[in-house]
Amino acid sequence: MQKVSSLKNYGKKGSIAVVVVAAGASVRMNGLDKIFSPINDIPLITHSLKVFNSCPNIDQIALVVNKYSLDKGRNIIKEYSLTNVTAICIGGTERRYSVSAGLNAIQPCDTVIVHDAARPIIDLTMIARGLLAAEDTGAAVAAVPTRDTHKIVSSENMVIETLDRRTLWQVQTPQIFDYHLLVSVHKQAKGDFTDDASMVESLGHPVKIFMGSYKNIKVTTPEDISIVESLIEQNNKNESAL
Repeated sequence: MQKVSSLKNYGKKGSIAVVVVAAGASVRMNGLDKIFSPINDIPLITHSLKVFNSCPNIDQIALVVNKYSLDKGRNIIKEYSLTNVTAICIGGTERRYSVSAGLNAIQPCDTVIVHDAARPIIDLTMIARGLLAAEDTGAAVAAVPTRDTHKIVSSENMVIETLDRRTLWQVQTPQIFDYHLLVSVHKQAKGDFTDDASMVESLGHPVKIFMGSYKNIKVTTPEDISIVESLIEQNNKNESAL
């Protein structure tokens, strides 16, 4: 486990809560429930929960699961002594409704971190970077510069434009917000959104990028599990060598 000293004095004042979203249907996992799939002998969902549970200054964590996973979630909280998980609730049919359920499950605070449980490789340093970035605008998201070339393509599969990848970033979680801002945005924003940052942007509020990690991948297919396992094993070897 990474040392917590990197987060103790990051400068942020006030209380911090986390909403961990794990309510998806895992439609691309060939019938497997990815959130509870073993990653290095530990359920996938447990990896990020353990990191947040170890964070100084985080007062509460809400875990959002689907209606079939409440008992599994409760068992994991108990088995791994995740004492800062103060609430577990059922999510909605879309991500925004799951985040809203998590916001309703926590007590009012100063800062809220939203994270996808399907991204198990986060660390305290990344969270600290995000908290510092969120101080500037009240909204900050983890991201990495894209390594690929991206093209806009027509409905006839013809290239319309090649984008300048120097300006393109791949967005991840965690995403960090002023609590009252995010609650207000969830009440006001209309339409479909892929993440909370897009909801904030839709109402004209600035969002700052902070550096995530290329290892911070989202498990969406069975093949991703073996990739994540290899990355975690490599991290463990690097930490052991220090």
